[in-house]
Amino acid sequence: MNAAFAPLGQETYCFYLVPGFSAMGFVAAMEPLRVANRLAQRPVFAWRLFSADGQPVAASCGLQVAVDGPLDENASALIVCAGFDPRRGISRALVASLRRMARKGAALGALDTGVYLLAEAGLIGDQPVTLHWEAVPAFREDYPAVRVTEDLYCLGERLFTCAGGTAAIDMMLERIAWRQGPALARAVSDQFIHSRIRPHEESQRADIGSRIGTRDPRLVKVIARMEADIENPVALEQLAVAAGITRRQLERLFTTQFGVGPAAYYRNLRLDRAQRLLADTGLPLIEVAVATGFSSKSAMARAYAQKFGRPPGGERGRKTRMPV
Repeated sequence: MNAAFAPLGQETYCFYLVPGFSAMGFVAAMEPLRVANRLAQRPVFAWRLFSADGQPVAASCGLQVAVDGPLDENASALIVCAGFDPRRGISRALVASLRRMARKGAALGALDTGVYLLAEAGLIGDQPVTLHWEAVPAFREDYPAVRVTEDLYCLGERLFTCAGGTAAIDMMLERIAWRQGPALARAVSDQFIHSRIRPHEESQRADIGSRIGTRDPRLVKVIARMEADIENPVALEQLAVAAGITRRQLERLFTTQFGVGPAAYYRNLRLDRAQRLLADTGLPLIEVAVATGFSSKSAMARAYAQKFGRPPGGERGRKTRMPV
């Protein structure tokens, strides 16, 4: 046994795999447990894999993962792993199982859109949760009472969620630090060439300047406001005033940087949001139109067909994001 790490009791994590789950998020959550065991030179963590029927599950990349069997309701810590179609994993039997596990005091976690299953079971309450930033708008429409953040991860004693992808590493390193001490967590992080454990509140996305390829503070301020006000679009005059420039200057900035004016740029942001809502929720067209700032269903349909070359009704079932 490595004397550098305190010999605490073993903890078992169970992973419930939904068909089409994100292999990246799953591996990023499980591998820190393996490395922690190697560095501690003792099995401080164990893990088991479950599926709905006990059969292997295909990840979004096609990888078939064998499991230990159907869900064991006696698990003390369960992590639901999903991808771009979490509703494939929702069933009355699973919802009932999750509720029974919660009553027994199990800690319940979710990677990426796995939080849909916890929300469907009514197990979130007033605790904050997170999921991949691209899935947040649809989730908020489906579960408006749930408090959603865009943090990398949210950690509670009995509920923990993360955005998926590499954020799963940070979340599990934090849980390792919590259960086995920060020294072991830092050592595991070093093994992954992961220079630091990112704090939960760190942004999931690169800053706006990096994403749009400019550091012009006027453009950054305007686009941040656009992204924040999709449902209730802000008039271009107000955007210009907020940036300390005239509307004419605003038009010139956007045309020079993006080749389109601010009105077209803003409309494209709203239409991209509409596309995700249509593909990822069952909201009626009129509700999608309202949620993306259009005055009517027909107004959204015209703009949608112009941008995407197809009517919005044809978007149903077309998944707009791939799990990370």
